[in-house]
Amino acid sequence: MSAYVLVINAGSSSLKYSLVDAESGEAAASGLVERIGESEGRHTHRGPQGETSTVLTASSHEEALRAAIDAFGTYGPALDQVGMVAVGHRVVHGGTYFAEPALIDDELLTRVSELISLAPLHNPANLDGMRVALRLFPDLPQVAVFDTAFHQTLPPAAHTYAVPQEWATEHGVRRYGFHGTSHAFVSAEAARMLGRPASDVNLVVLHLGNGCSATAVRGGVSVDTSMGMTPLEGLVMGTRSGDLDPAIHAHLARELGWSLDKIDHLLNFGSGLKGLAGDNDFRELSRRRAAGDERAQLAFDVYCYRIKKYIGAYYAALGTVDAIVFTAGVGEHDAAVRAASLADLDRLGITIDPDRNTASSTDARRISTDDSPVAVLVVPTNEEWQIARETVRVVEVS
Repeated sequence: MSAYVLVINAGSSSLKYSLVDAESGEAAASGLVERIGESEGRHTHRGPQGETSTVLTASSHEEALRAAIDAFGTYGPALDQVGMVAVGHRVVHGGTYFAEPALIDDELLTRVSELISLAPLHNPANLDGMRVALRLFPDLPQVAVFDTAFHQTLPPAAHTYAVPQEWATEHGVRRYGFHGTSHAFVSAEAARMLGRPASDVNLVVLHLGNGCSATAVRGGVSVDTSMGMTPLEGLVMGTRSGDLDPAIHAHLARELGWSLDKIDHLLNFGSGLKGLAGDNDFRELSRRRAAGDERAQLAFDVYCYRIKKYIGAYYAALGTVDAIVFTAGVGEHDAAVRAASLADLDRLGITIDPDRNTASSTDARRISTDDSPVAVLVVPTNEEWQIARETVRVVEVS
């Protein structure tokens, strides 16, 4: 039986939504409202009649969500006829409060508000989305699914920074990790592909999109992850630096007189591939590399080298690894990144099959050789389906 969940992902200036069957993962419709609060935005809705895209000036998330509801009525499917059972919300930061998805109530909203200082770009928008949906769907249960929740299983040695203890106890300075919904979904799918229970599988999962993170998963449980207190730590990303010497902030402040806010902004939005090569689109970087562009080549090399370092580190942390798993836009579609990140790891039991790796496919697949002791998998992520499934689980037990 279908159990449709309206999945909402409210960003700072966007609203992404999808009507997902929690049983099958099929999306009956989905859409995106962009440039909320700007002079001219756009609303794209994909449903039974195909894709429609219109100019939309939405001054708030409420206007954006009302436009989405209207689109269901105009282009289908009608929300009052599909048997929608709940609304599920992606929430970026749950701090240490939330290790599981939770029904949205006043206490949850207060807790998420208290965490704004840890996710100033995301939690305010997530709060807006929840408050708006509570007004527009007052009779439906609504559930918050947290990006950080999957990583609440990190042991103290993995989540603790070597800083004065009161920084952690009084100011929340510790590793939280992100992309948890994606890592949870992909880990379960990888175990299924290996034909083994998740509790019996050790994985290194690489979520490589514009944001990137690596997670060590032991028996279905996250035991280490590359993103830290914020999504800035870890792998090189589209516009984020990833790991760097923390004294760089002080150096730039002294040398250039820059404010901490400016340095923070540049490390989040002007670094990574964009800082190295001036471009964070991998398709453009590939074109430039093929043309002999040295900046593009260096950016590619730094990106893949950082991935390889984390694979080695998490291999050591896990002791044994059953599979390396690639997911998200770059991980699923860029064969060159996969090959370079795993080059010369045969001694670790990781051997990629060049033909399988370069074969054109959008399906979940194995790209390692048949005799590779460690499987290498490409598993398309589906965060909306994971949110829908977790939403239904919470509603069923509440």
